[in-house]
Amino acid sequence: ISSALEAAIRNLSGNADLYRHQIHELQGKLTEHLGNFRAVDSLLEDALTGLDDHLRRAEGAGLKIPEAHVQLDRTQLELNELSSTLPVTRKQAVQIQNLYDSGRKKAKLLVEDLTWLNTQFYERWRRTIFTSSAPVSTRWTVLLRFLFLLSAMSWVYILWTAFSGIVRAYKHRLLWGERLMS
Repeated sequence: ISSALEAAIRNLSGNADLYRHQIHELQGKLTEHLGNFRAVDSLLEDALTGLDDHLRRAEGAGLKIPEAHVQLDRTQLELNELSSTLPVTRKQAVQIQNLYDSGRKKAKLLVEDLTWLNTQFYERWRRTIFTSSAPVSTRWTVLLRFLFLLSAMSWVYILWTAFSGIVRAYKHRLLWGERLMS
């Protein structure tokens, strides 16, 4: 019995080694197949997530298209209204610009008038008589030039008379020499 038992144990031991070896091989294959399964599962999950994202975008785009059409129609109506009011707005802008320009011209003239009025009398008088850039009427310019000419001629006449009197007195030796009055 002992030899039969030993033979059975050896036979069982050999079978156990064979089963252990088969279990190791099976475990290696299962580990490999499990890794492949996880990789395939990960790829399938990524594909499913991508499909879900594309589906959500497509549904969102489908919802946005009618909204875009409504906005486009609304914008077209606003453009039509604006194109009808554009000539009126343009005319108003031209009127505003004309008013602005005329106001600027009036302000410039006012500044020039105030500058003229702030200059001293002698400078105004000199510019009016001797230049044509004075901002006074032609009547005033002619009148002041005439008065200046009249006063200049009076001074020349007075100086001429005085000078001729001095010459006459000198020729007749009225103030010098033997006829000196005492």
